[in-house]
Amino acid sequence: MLKRTFRVLYWLPLGIAFTHYFYTIKTVRGRSMQPTLNPDTSGWDDIVVFDRFTVVSGKPLEKGDVVALRDPMHGGKMIVKRIIAVSGDSVKTLPPYPDSEVLVPEGHIWVEGDEPFRTLDSNKFGPVPLALVDAKLSYIIWPLDRIGPLKPPAIPVTKMGTPRNSQWYSEMAAFERERKRQTRVAKGPVGDAV
Repeated sequence: MLKRTFRVLYWLPLGIAFTHYFYTIKTVRGRSMQPTLNPDTSGWDDIVVFDRFTVVSGKPLEKGDVVALRDPMHGGKMIVKRIIAVSGDSVKTLPPYPDSEVLVPEGHIWVEGDEPFRTLDSNKFGPVPLALVDAKLSYIIWPLDRIGPLKPPAIPVTKMGTPRNSQWYSEMAAFERERKRQTRVAKGPVGDAV
């Protein structure tokens, strides 16, 4: 028994360091990232690999990355959102944000949920400091029918003659929302064309 306790105490710091600086697994709850995470077609909450190493190592985060960050309005809460603009980009905002366009300042990102009607995001609290980003979400490990890397919304493909189901329509709506969102972001100062 004592030997087992010492073995656990020996490996415990390594486990803590690994989950703090490299990777951890967490359940994502909520509907703000539908259909990328927790789609209506699934009866389960998604369990996802959180890549902290990317953030800790200082690798640049890119548009389209899904990140976990501390909620700027409620510091103790973690939220999951997609990066739609990075430093130097201008964004045409959505209500309730008070300005119609914003230049994302150095060291900040603009984040939004994939489901625009169920999200608390930068359109509410503005550009987010990179210091609030905890991890980049990289891989869905549960439910098993959705296992795989996180991907940006894409045009759904069906075989010729196969009827389109509710999942196809959901994926098509997500693709259209993403395409429309991309038209709201431009590189450079507010008012400049790309």
